Amino acid sequence: MQLEKQAKGKTITLITLIVAGESIYFLPFVLARVFRPTLLEFFEISNTELGLWFSLYGVVAMVSYVLGGPLADRFPARKLMAYALWLTSAGGVLMSLVPSSRAMLLLYAFWGFTTVCLFWAAFIRATREWGGLDFQGRAFGWLEGGRGGVAALLATLSVLLFSQIRSFQWVILAITAITLVSGIMVWVFIPNRSPVRSGTRSKEVFRTVSKLLRMRNTWLLSIIIVCAYVGYKITDDFSLFAREVLGFSEVNAAGIGTIALWMRAVVAILAGYLADRFNRIGVIVVSFALTLAGGLLLGLEIFQGVSTLLLLNLALTAAGIYGLRALYFAVMKEAKIPVDITGTAVGLVCFVGFAPEIFISPWMGHLLDRTPGAAGHADVFMLLSAFALAGLVAGLLFRRSVSS
Repeated sequence: MQLEKQAKGKTITLITLIVAGESIYFLPFVLARVFRPTLLEFFEISNTELGLWFSLYGVVAMVSYVLGGPLADRFPARKLMAYALWLTSAGGVLMSLVPSSRAMLLLYAFWGFTTVCLFWAAFIRATREWGGLDFQGRAFGWLEGGRGGVAALLATLSVLLFSQIRSFQWVILAITAITLVSGIMVWVFIPNRSPVRSGTRSKEVFRTVSKLLRMRNTWLLSIIIVCAYVGYKITDDFSLFAREVLGFSEVNAAGIGTIALWMRAVVAILAGYLADRFNRIGVIVVSFALTLAGGLLLGLEIFQGVSTLLLLNLALTAAGIYGLRALYFAVMKEAKIPVDITGTAVGLVCFVGFAPEIFISPWMGHLLDRTPGAAGHADVFMLLSAFALAGLVAGLLFRRSVSS
């Protein structure tokens, strides 16, 4: 009876982590990924301006990763995550009022603090503790797959809502409400567990950071995350690609972005199981290879004009990207990073690994605005291919390092 109760508690905890882990990023990121053409028209901005919003978010996030890591090692994840969700949802209310582009810049900076400093490291630490020693691949696979499922479900409902009422403002408010409710779920269902730490705070953090910086695997993991995250950010282009290259309608283009999110759910869960059954690092290497192949086929415009093959190419590229997204935190055990410094380690590798938040969106926006149409999208996919190749090399070096 006690074991059954514990299993039920773990399941509820995982479901809550999944819902919270995706809800917090829907307002700043997923709306733009699914409704990119609509969002550009709604705020009357260019791709480059949208890229600048993401860039300022990234600048604040870079600092927040460093600050948020030690916070996650000292304060209960439940409190940090709940406050982050509630503050993020407050920003959604402002977004629904259609503020100026300058106000949206400030809002994205605010979200860089709430979603990263308060939320991210605490979220990863809670997931790693949930997975224990033997199920890291499965834990992060289920987490990413579940997040993909939540994103896909919310995106599907958002597209249906938008198709019925044609009001992007109401879509924003609906997502804002879901983010608020997610914070309540975290407060109720995530255990109020305080990390046990000892020693002087400043000296302790300095020793931990110094130890991590001396580890070769820390840097290799950071490079893997950089290259994987570039791929994830470039999935923002999928709906616009469908609109401008394949000639889809606004609603159908949003549907392509939604289908990609459903793929994320399936691929991530499958990658997690394969990683625990075979080899986590090996699955990462294969995922980079898939991303590289798909990116090159799209970038070189080999199947230009053949919609079916282009869609299959998008699916191949998405499979590689989402496999990477599921697993790059699952190899922390192989990297020999102790559980008790998970928060600080996550903050450090994310400071380097998520640097693309600063530069990739403006870069992508510039490429799309410089050469509108198919040529601009081809440039974006060639950029993806370059990072996928770098990630493949880093993955192979990481595998060699941990096996030596």
